[in-house]
Parts: sequence; C-alpha cells; structure tokens
Amino acid sequence: MSASVNDLEIRAATEADVEVLFDLILELAAYEKLSDEVSGDAEVLRRSLFEEKAAEALLLETSDGTAVGYAIFFTTFSTFECRSGIWLEDVYVRPEHRRGGIGRAVMEHLAQLARERGHVRLEWVALEWNEPALSFYAKLGAQRLDDWKILRLEQDGIRRLAEAAGGASADEGGVSGEAPPAA
Repeated sequence: MSASVNDLEIRAATEADVEVLFDLILELAAYEKLSDEVSGDAEVLRRSLFEEKAAEALLLETSDGTAVGYAIFFTTFSTFECRSGIWLEDVYVRPEHRRGGIGRAVMEHLAQLARERGHVRLEWVALEWNEPALSFYAKLGAQRLDDWKILRLEQDGIRRLAEAAGGASADEGGVSGEAPPAA
C-alpha cells in the first residue's frame, strides 16, 4: 500500500537508522543503474554522518515506522553570495510510494531548513535520462543550470594530484577561481 503525505513523518536520521538508510541507498543505486558504483557500506555511512558530521540525513517514514525514503544533504558555500547553501546529494522515495506528494513534502522540508538556517541556495543534480525527476523539479520552480558541467576527481585522481611534484600551477591550468553552481 502506498504511503500518503498525510501519513508521513520526516525526521532527522539517527545512528540507529544507518542500516535502513544504507538499504535505501542501495535501492537508489539500483534504480539509477549504478549499483556497481557503490563502494561504501553502513559503517562508513555511520562514521560519515554521525562521527565526522560530513552530511545530514532525513528519514521518511509512515506513522507505523515503515521507511519509504530518505534525503542526504550538506552545507555548501557561495563565494558570489558570500553565504551558505544546501547541497542535496540524494532524495529517494521508494517507487510504490511516489506520486502521493512525498517528494514535494521533502523538498518543502529542505526549503524550510534552508530558510531557518539562513542559506541562500538549495541545489542538486539529476541524471539526464531521469525525465520524471526533471519534470518534478521543474514543477517546483527549479532552474536548470545548463552552462555548468560537473567535474570530479575520484580517490585515485585525488591521490595522484596530491602526490604530484612540480607541474603547472593552478593559474596555468586554466582554473577560473569559480566553483560549480554551489559557488
């Protein structure tokens, strides 16, 4: 049976929720056809969220405690605004619970958190092929930033760059000083 927004509790996740959160992350990875990309586990997630406080997690539950989704987010900073924002890393609602207003309720909750904390932006990305998500975000009033390209160094790239001796300076490498949309 599908959960409704009227039967929904959005709450901060606790350490006791880590296994459920990680199971939901695995579900999202499968939905996005990225299961092979998952390299973390529940213990890494626990340390990252509750010891290092690298991000925050919300758990979406029905009144009987059934998990129907989650959101993970963290604080960013805009150099141009000189103020902080929220980067939404993941928002996931189990397929059988979609189209009942839960996704919108989560986004409204995050917008309220952003306002309460004085943030000036709420940002996220979506996969190009995920038209249902892109359409949903457009209905929320989200603006696509097509001029920006996401760049990333994985662990090996970070290691190589950190270990590099000499080479071109950042200015010679064409770095503009402006970060992607979060800036």
